[in-house]
Amino acid sequence: MGAHKTTLDGQAWQFTVWAPNALRVCVTGEFCSWRYEDYPMQKQYDGTWELRLPAALFDAQAQGRTDPDAQQKLRAYKYAILCADGQWHLRADPYAFGSELRPANASLLTDIGGYAWQDADWMARRAQGDPVHEPVNIYEMHLGSWRRHKDGSFYTYEETAAELVPYLKDMGYTHVEFLPVMEHPLDMSWGYQVSGFFAPTARYGTAFGLMRLIDALHQAGIGVILDWVPAHFPKDGYGLYMFDGAPCYEDPNPRRGEHKEWGTMVFNFGMPEVESFLVSSALFWIEQYHVDGLRVDAVASMLYLDYNRRDGEWEQNVKGGKENLEAITFLQKCNTAILGRHPHKMMIAEESTAWPLVTKPAADGGLGFNFKWNMGWMNDMLSYMKTDPLFRAGNHNKVTFSFFYAFSENFVLPISHDEVVHGKCSLINKMPGDYEAKFANLRTFYGYMMAHPGKKLLFMGQEFGQFIEWDEKKQLDWMLLGYDKHHELQTYVKDLNHFYRETASLWQVDYSWEGFQWIVPDDNKQSVIAFLRRDAKGKMLLVVCNFNPVLRESYSMGVPNPGTYKELINSDDVKYGGTGVKNGSVKSVKGPMHGFDQHIEVTLPPLSTIYFSVPAARKKAGKPAKAETAEAAKPEKAAKPAATKTAAPKKRTAKPVATKPAAKKPRAAKTTKPKTPVTES
Repeated sequence: MGAHKTTLDGQAWQFTVWAPNALRVCVTGEFCSWRYEDYPMQKQYDGTWELRLPAALFDAQAQGRTDPDAQQKLRAYKYAILCADGQWHLRADPYAFGSELRPANASLLTDIGGYAWQDADWMARRAQGDPVHEPVNIYEMHLGSWRRHKDGSFYTYEETAAELVPYLKDMGYTHVEFLPVMEHPLDMSWGYQVSGFFAPTARYGTAFGLMRLIDALHQAGIGVILDWVPAHFPKDGYGLYMFDGAPCYEDPNPRRGEHKEWGTMVFNFGMPEVESFLVSSALFWIEQYHVDGLRVDAVASMLYLDYNRRDGEWEQNVKGGKENLEAITFLQKCNTAILGRHPHKMMIAEESTAWPLVTKPAADGGLGFNFKWNMGWMNDMLSYMKTDPLFRAGNHNKVTFSFFYAFSENFVLPISHDEVVHGKCSLINKMPGDYEAKFANLRTFYGYMMAHPGKKLLFMGQEFGQFIEWDEKKQLDWMLLGYDKHHELQTYVKDLNHFYRETASLWQVDYSWEGFQWIVPDDNKQSVIAFLRRDAKGKMLLVVCNFNPVLRESYSMGVPNPGTYKELINSDDVKYGGTGVKNGSVKSVKGPMHGFDQHIEVTLPPLSTIYFSVPAARKKAGKPAKAETAEAAKPEKAAKPAATKTAAPKKRTAKPVATKPAAKKPRAAKTTKPKTPVTES
């Protein structure tokens, strides 16, 4: 399908398009002055139409064209389709590898076969990998608003690579996830209303430009995930909508074929040609662009026939249920095809309901993804963090509830673009309290998030505390890094990222009770939790979170092994903008607590998360070391709250500062200039 360069019968372009309801189909473009009927295609038995045209027709030199941009103009083409209504309609090629820059919308003849990839080492390593048991820490970003030129114009793919690659490597992210880079008509859709399922958007350059960006990321050891949208498509007249004058790609049933609130059409998942189109698109980005995974958008809208529909606006399936049986089958086939050929890749479901077995194989009745966004955890934790600390005691279950289902799927913990736009506030502005408290709350949350089982995702700008909501029309507020608190928060996130990558207990056993154990799950009165994370060899990390702005001295908790517990990361460290309350090393003391024979006493800074190393178990002569069972750690078997001596309730010891960063004096460039990027470009 599409337009492909061929050497058969000399240099030529082979055009193939599926239009089963068309009366006639012709190829048209600048090469024939956009006349409709000069180059008719031949209909085949399966509803496809074919035509081979000499390459010279599209070559400016061969045509004697010397006008500016002649070659670019000659590459533009569309299909002229005579429909049953007797009217000719111009349509872009659904399989085109390139497109004109909006508002133009013709397809472009594009040969993608000549790029020389330099990521062989990365591809070989990844082919032997397993992301389920590896560190995955994703930086989600929108290419059009991460950075922009001073005049507001977009960075090209290559310009983005020059700044993004060193930034992500320095920050310690394992992967980057791009909001859709497939061609789309409207900037404000962020790419989620796709018109070109095989074409990278021309906003940022060419197909080779995107390949260079991905190649550079791979050479730096950074994986690439693309957002992919098989759920729906826009109704623009040049696109898939009523492609050949009748429902073709969309479901013909009006109670199934449209998402009115989005202004989009729903694919006809039961049509083999549509199924092939979508599966081919997914494989195309993985195989031709070397991407490491796809995040599949709006899966819930595909699964339910009544999704965002009122009574009377939908109809039951053939079994009398509300499940979209055809969409379920499609997802199973798609995931099986991709992960069957590329088991080391990532297929991530944005699925916001309690649909079962999302990350279980299709052969076992699952949908076949290998990862799912944990939307329940996200909603609970953002609600909890927005709550005034005075009232967090009554909402403690929002911190602990996720552990009742944390191992039922292979989850990714997402703090995505959807949570920092459309009146939802940026992440830092969701935090309660004054200026200092907002940063302390956010550091506490990030520490908790990084230690919670599951892979991680954070949207751009949240790593340095962007105050305003994300706006796709302008770049991030990089100038904020000239202020202490923002630079210190970025440093904290950077240190967390690198620590995460280096600490197998935080990712190696993400989806089993064997990798997690509660110590203090139920100290709701003091808003404190403590737990252990284990790697495959049993090495442990102790995590303690204080979600209250109260200094807690001599806080006691049971620990698994005798010895010295060393503080590794403390969100209250002064280098992160905290008050500097530290523990250093803490020795365990004999005495039963929380089901253990040993306990420690630590100081918990106000609003803080602390990581401690756990000493190795001491083996007794002739007896194996007593193994701690994961079963004893489940929340329903929680021990009594920890004993503690609590200091007089008070706010953080640091003096409050102005609530707006503009009130603070910028850091001196000589001593505080952060690493790229920090300044306007």
